[in-house]
Amino acid sequence: MPERDSPLSFTVHSMAAPALDSDATRRTKSGRLKMLLVLAICAAPVIASYLTYFVIRPEGRTNYSELIQPQRPLPGTLPLTDLQGRAVGPESLKGQWLLVVVSNAACDAACEKHLWLQRQLRETLGRDADRVDKLWLITDGATPRPETLAGVTTNTDATVLRVPRPALAAWFEPAAGRALEDHLYIVDPLGNWMMRAPPDAEPAKLKSDVVKLLRASAGWDKAGR
Repeated sequence: MPERDSPLSFTVHSMAAPALDSDATRRTKSGRLKMLLVLAICAAPVIASYLTYFVIRPEGRTNYSELIQPQRPLPGTLPLTDLQGRAVGPESLKGQWLLVVVSNAACDAACEKHLWLQRQLRETLGRDADRVDKLWLITDGATPRPETLAGVTTNTDATVLRVPRPALAAWFEPAAGRALEDHLYIVDPLGNWMMRAPPDAEPAKLKSDVVKLLRASAGWDKAGR
């Protein structure tokens, strides 16, 4: 009998996977590690000073204001504008300690009290006053009362900016059952929100917290932006 043709056979060969650029991968990992190391080195003095005064030292455990843990960094996309509607970069707020008041433009009695406390607190810091800036964040588009604005900006070096209330929630947060406007907020020179004063804060106790912070950061923070 004639031989039958042998059935055709197909051999499937796996395709070689594209080789990864190992050098590029190593460079990417190395770059990320270096960036993290730089960030850690920059943040180390801040973290160490806060731990020293608010965690390690016994008297630090009785701080009056609430220490925010973890600290909440200044959002790089925070939509800030001045009162003329011009955009202001969030990075411009860095470089100084900030005492921050939040309210609408109408500024009720509680807001007025916060602005007074903000001003008095800075003025009583003596030679450290130049390390602290006053910031009033207005959460609506209304025009502030002229007398209030004059009291804040005349010979006081205060900064007044607008920011939409929902956007500000990405940076600050009130205590449970409270509103953003109920507190005075403390921000470090790196832009980290790190303390929240209680509502109706007592000036002497709040000043004690601020003085501790300034003392703890004296080695790395200098006056002026």
